[in-house]
Amino acid sequence: MMSAQAPILILLIPLLCGLAITLVAQKSKNLAFFLILIGMIGSFSAACSTLIQVLQGSAPIHYRLGGWPPPFGIELVIDHLNAMVLFIVSGSALLTAVYSRNTVIVEIPDRVHHYYTLYALLVSGLLGMVATGDAFNLYVLLEISALSSYALLARGRGLAYLSTFKYIIIGTIGASFYLLGVGYLYIKTGTLNMADLSQMLASPDMKESVSIKTGFVLIIIGVWVKMGFFPLHGWLPNCYSRASTTTSCLIAPLMTKVSIYVMIRLMFSVFSVDYVFNTLQFQQAVVWMACIAIVAGSISALAQQDLKRMLCYIVLAEVGYMVGGVWLMNSNGFAGAVYHIMSDVMMTLCLFMAVGAVIYKTGDSSLESMRGIFRKMPVTATAFLIGGFSIIGIPPTCGFFSKWYLITGAVETGQYHFMIALLFSSLVNAVLFFRIIEIGFFNRFDDSGHGIHQKFEFSEAPVMMLAPMLICAASLLVIGLYTSFILRNIVQWTIPAGL
Repeated sequence: MMSAQAPILILLIPLLCGLAITLVAQKSKNLAFFLILIGMIGSFSAACSTLIQVLQGSAPIHYRLGGWPPPFGIELVIDHLNAMVLFIVSGSALLTAVYSRNTVIVEIPDRVHHYYTLYALLVSGLLGMVATGDAFNLYVLLEISALSSYALLARGRGLAYLSTFKYIIIGTIGASFYLLGVGYLYIKTGTLNMADLSQMLASPDMKESVSIKTGFVLIIIGVWVKMGFFPLHGWLPNCYSRASTTTSCLIAPLMTKVSIYVMIRLMFSVFSVDYVFNTLQFQQAVVWMACIAIVAGSISALAQQDLKRMLCYIVLAEVGYMVGGVWLMNSNGFAGAVYHIMSDVMMTLCLFMAVGAVIYKTGDSSLESMRGIFRKMPVTATAFLIGGFSIIGIPPTCGFFSKWYLITGAVETGQYHFMIALLFSSLVNAVLFFRIIEIGFFNRFDDSGHGIHQKFEFSEAPVMMLAPMLICAASLLVIGLYTSFILRNIVQWTIPAGL
């Protein structure tokens, strides 16, 4: 019975958790943390149950709310692709909730219950976006997650409120593009259910419709704004780098990846391979845009002296990886992009957690804060090292395998510029992280030039921060070692017919 209700429990449990925090945890920080932890554990457990059902051959799972059949009722649809994404999102949210125990109390001491309420709403919105089978409900859930993220980001450091205001303006424009595009589809088809839309859009008349083409372009632009795809990325670096530690750990790995998933879902579940790649023929232009995004993000990261800001530009480059992989128009590129959704969530989360631990202990996020980190914080430094190796693409980390499939896809389709962009990004990432390793491993020499090292005392982050960080670091190796299993049992089932 519980497994049958698992799809709705994935997003309902954190939603009810947020309500409970508001009602009963206003005066107790410990209770607020306990409730958010219970909510994330419940959501992750339901996601695990759903993923197991899918792997056992139950996909796709159709869950009708209130018993109303689509297209009149709201429906959740779970297949191999979003079962994987639900598992990753809920698992990351759980790890970040554990990690937040110390950081939230330090950074936001006066509004802990408000913070965790917004946290729960954001997670519910993201999970709902992944699970929904309705194009308009996706917009509603998109706005729930966006409004929650605005409030969380505004509680950051420095000029976070100003950066968030810019994000509100740009994010609203992106959401408006998406909603307007869905409106065009509704005018032509009279339905908002994704399965119904797919059937109606398959007819020759719909394929030639200017309204449908306009709707597709508007929807894709709206999603690109939300994921920060270059050149629509201007809001992202300032917002994420100025956010509080826990907010960065939650939003930076998840928001862009869920948006990538939404793009994939709309391209191939609402429209089709034939429509996107043969009727519209935008493929070459989008791959070139992805190449520019990768190169621009990598070069911008190289110019940064702040660790969080550097990671933000790496996120922008990673968005280019996944968008380019999807639009390569072949199975290896698509498989690499889907696999990279999972690996990028974990390595981005690992790095932001490691940098957050450094900030917690030093109060500084500059490159200089990493000096002597291998002596002062060896566990944190090790996690950062593994995350960096995965970003670079060093085996056996999962980052290597996702890049391998992306490069293979680029070679198969003759998109050598995309392959060069990927290799350039890996080279730049190697320069970035080995520079940090050099700073972290070697102490500052004294002014006399005799090479006398400064003395550092061991000062590691609290266990509640270290445990989820180490789980993330270990997962990068485990995912890499089990790549064939993941590809065989999950990723290959997500590849659309015709690729």
